Amino acid sequence: MKTRVRIVLLSCALGSWFFFGCAAGRRSEPLRGSLDVSNPKVAHGQVVFMNQCDKCHPGGDAGLGPSLNNKPLPGFLLGFQARHGMGAMPAFDKEELPQTDLDDVVAYLKALRRNG
Repeated sequence: MKTRVRIVLLSCALGSWFFFGCAAGRRSEPLRGSLDVSNPKVAHGQVVFMNQCDKCHPGGDAGLGPSLNNKPLPGFLLGFQARHGMGAMPAFDKEELPQTDLDDVVAYLKALRRNG
């Protein structure tokens, strides 16, 4: 009887660890090397991201919002989500985030994804 209880408890513990550990996504894992911001679009995108997005997605990781680094979305969908908002994410209109700035943020996010 005790062995059966131990097996059930161990199975529950392992199942919880697997479920919650795998669902967490990328959280503050170090990036591989330093991010190359020699491209002016990536450098400007980093500045815009820090001013507009970093509050909810610190460093592209999860914060108030989900992680952006682990999303395999194409760039146009990242831009669409930022422009129109989805769920808890607010929409950023063209006065708040001009199209060129949005394009540069997407270039920055792609550089983060390639780097990490």
